[in-house]
Amino acid sequence: MGMSAWSRARVAGFRNAFRGVALAFRTQPHVQAQTAWAVGLGLWAVWERLTAMEWSLLASAVAVVLVAELMNTAIELTVDLVSREMHPLAGAAKDVAAGAVLMAAAYAVAITVLVFGPRCWARLMQ
Repeated sequence: MGMSAWSRARVAGFRNAFRGVALAFRTQPHVQAQTAWAVGLGLWAVWERLTAMEWSLLASAVAVVLVAELMNTAIELTVDLVSREMHPLAGAAKDVAAGAVLMAAAYAVAITVLVFGPRCWARLMQ
């Protein structure tokens, strides 16, 4: 028995989403750098033996940054498609999208300091 049209549409949707993530990873240096940071934080978290709550906080920070970067990339590509010429609104859209990434990164830094800061401080005080 084959898949229904609804199931085929869902599979196609997931395939498109994975293709989009792969495209962003291949073509966007910021996505690559943020992924490298996420892997580094993950390794540090394993070494520190984080609690489940600390893992969830760290994972949320990583996810927020990557989601913001993917949305920023989508907005930049769309603006470039719609208008190749310099326009104040096009620039504003790109700036606001970049601002979202900046806010997400600030959140990630705060979470990283909250999770790892006490451990680092304790080592320094030994």
